[in-house]
Amino acid sequence: MSNRYRVPAEDQAHELTFMQWPNDRAVYKDPFFLRIVQQTIARIAVTISNFEPVIILGGKEHHEKIKRMCKGAVEIWDIPTDDLWARDSGPIFARDADGKLAVQNIQFNGWGNKQATPNDNQIARKIAQELDVPFYPTGLVGEGGSTEHDGNEYLIAHQSSWKNDNRNPNMELEEIEERLLKAYGASKMVWGYGVWDLDITDYHIDSLARFTRPRQILMNLPEEADFHDPFHQAALDTFEIFKRAELDIDVIPEPNYRRVKSYDFVASYANYYVCNGAVIAAQFGDERTDEIAAEALKRHYPGRKIVTLNVDALGELGGGIHCTTQQMPA
Repeated sequence: MSNRYRVPAEDQAHELTFMQWPNDRAVYKDPFFLRIVQQTIARIAVTISNFEPVIILGGKEHHEKIKRMCKGAVEIWDIPTDDLWARDSGPIFARDADGKLAVQNIQFNGWGNKQATPNDNQIARKIAQELDVPFYPTGLVGEGGSTEHDGNEYLIAHQSSWKNDNRNPNMELEEIEERLLKAYGASKMVWGYGVWDLDITDYHIDSLARFTRPRQILMNLPEEADFHDPFHQAALDTFEIFKRAELDIDVIPEPNYRRVKSYDFVASYANYYVCNGAVIAAQFGDERTDEIAAEALKRHYPGRKIVTLNVDALGELGGGIHCTTQQMPA
């Protein structure tokens, strides 16, 4: 693992965005729901393509369908995929002082072998080979959505996604932290506790809190916490830890009313994607909180267009827009 590199903040200029085509019938047993999920991925891809190039990865048997559903707005690479979570299985790009790119690889294993992902486990390496850039294994098993960084000093993460029997079982938290700091080119790590074994990601940080500039965090929290809900309790614990770390926190509310009522639906405003000239974010049907979130994004990303989409299918799967994307720095 090289420590000569730094992962740029997401709001820095991009060359392009990578996305993945969902198709695994072991995961998507209902073909009607798979169609809805694919339409959602296509909608996100076409939206981003208005601001920067998009490459969708998928086996060649899916290319005609991708081309048709994305209206020819994307480039397609013949790299087979299982599912759509490019943030977790895609490459983490870093640059050295001369601007040269490399991939700092955190090995994806289907969120601790909760899902079989034989194709997605290989995506980061295959993209590095296609681009002919150095590929540096970090020795860590995990996902890109498990860590949020400010492109400068700080990383934030939940311990539950990293110090877990299904990922890095033989590493102490201190070693995991050291490897993450080297991989991202950062110097300070702030850990929340998180939630073990109650969702597929073990509570990824990017659905709760995001850096919008060095030391500045945008965070969504419930307006009325349910203390019987372990995710509410963990979110409030993480908020207190961030305060003690003297990070600047801007809190926005989670939606109180939403189109999808299921208990495990992920309704995260924080799970947005920053691309060239725009922020692509979710709306959930709560007119008041949807507007609060959009206004917060305007404050934090002045000069960028705020585009909001209905991506409820992703929330039903446990993720959001950020989870479906992986940027390649310019």
